Formats: sequence, structure tokens, C-alpha cells
Amino acid sequence: MPDGKPAGVRCVQLDDAHRCRIFGDPRRPAVCSGLRPSTEMCGDSREYALRHLDALERSTAPGADRPRLI
Repeated sequence: MPDGKPAGVRCVQLDDAHRCRIFGDPRRPAVCSGLRPSTEMCGDSREYALRHLDALERSTAPGADRPRLI
């Protein structure tokens, strides 16, 4: 996705089993390889994890209303 992946849009690199086709490939975006799943992020189900990722995407989207660091 040369222009980035908009929030809520499925990554084009995911296969039908939701696995990354370019995992371990140097072309994989830094944001993906830097993501470190945790219990807080994944919860106890796929649905929980997807809701958490959706919230992260929305809160970090350009123009999102976020607290400013002082």
C-alpha cells in the first residue's frame, strides 16, 4: 500500500488465513515489524484484538483528536 493503509481497511498483504504474506521480508513496513502483541492488545479472542487494533488506528489517524504532550 504505497500511500499507507487507512484505518479500517484490510492490509493487502494479509492472506485468507489472516497471515502476513511479507512477514520477515525487508519490505515489511516498520510499523508492522515494530508491533509487539501483548495480552492487553490481544485479550482472549480475535474479536477483542481486532477491536483494540481498530481503536489504535483511529486514535493515531491523521487529524485524530489526541492529547498533546507538554
